[in-house]
Amino acid sequence: MAQEQGDFPDGNDGLPCPEVRRWSETKYRLIGLYDELFATGMKNKWDQRVYVDLYSGAGCSKIMGTSTYLKGSPLIALTVDCPFEKYIFCEHEPELLDALKARVKRLAPSANVAYVLGNCDVEIDQICAEIPKGSAANKVLSLCMVDPFDFGIKFETIKRLSNFYMDFLVLLAVGMDAGRNYDHYVDGNSTKVDEALGNREWRERWKAVGIRKGDFRTFLAAEFSRSMESLNYLRQTVDRMKLVRSDDKNLPLYYLALFSRHQRAYKFWDDVLKYSTDQIDFGW
Repeated sequence: MAQEQGDFPDGNDGLPCPEVRRWSETKYRLIGLYDELFATGMKNKWDQRVYVDLYSGAGCSKIMGTSTYLKGSPLIALTVDCPFEKYIFCEHEPELLDALKARVKRLAPSANVAYVLGNCDVEIDQICAEIPKGSAANKVLSLCMVDPFDFGIKFETIKRLSNFYMDFLVLLAVGMDAGRNYDHYVDGNSTKVDEALGNREWRERWKAVGIRKGDFRTFLAAEFSRSMESLNYLRQTVDRMKLVRSDDKNLPLYYLALFSRHQRAYKFWDDVLKYSTDQIDFGW
């Protein structure tokens, strides 16, 4: 049985541990649920399952103002009931990657893990080189976790990884970043949103829609889905993304969205969304 998501006592180990807000608990719970369904459901259908984390961090975090530690996405993936055959963790801060290595060694010493130091967009060649080559005799399916601090995703990186059989679980920080910097992105010279969406035409579509500024986050989430469709991923509507809000003012922060080329993955995701709403029990 996978370790329950939530408080992670082993995080208080003296190693670097970034602080996060309380709402990160929601994000990590959803990630844990999907990882479990994906890893278990795909175990006997593929020869190798690979987990790729583009923004791995230190492996755990501490809720600000509390003594509660949370497992980060790398450790969540390492502790599913049916572990992946390989893990690829990318992190640009050396001290955070060293902390992650130490925690992985302690928590999952036998796991097959490749570490990539550096910015995922810069080190994309190395990340791709670590993904096992698939064949008729060795079917490989990967799940990529994309959890940046802001709307700084580079769609070109996603496009490179989409050349593999790969699903994506993506945090779209359209409330935390894009919404707060609306004027800068829409009327300024910033190319940040262009790079995140992989096109420059989104501004014309936004202005043509003629809706209120408050709908900008929804528009960007839909535009990202549109970009994923251009890579032959199935349509993911905004209502099937999980909107995470702040605990204090209930402000919209980000969407957590799944993108896959297979309907089965969306069935898993629907189960996760149902759990997050209805608190059903998967029977783990």
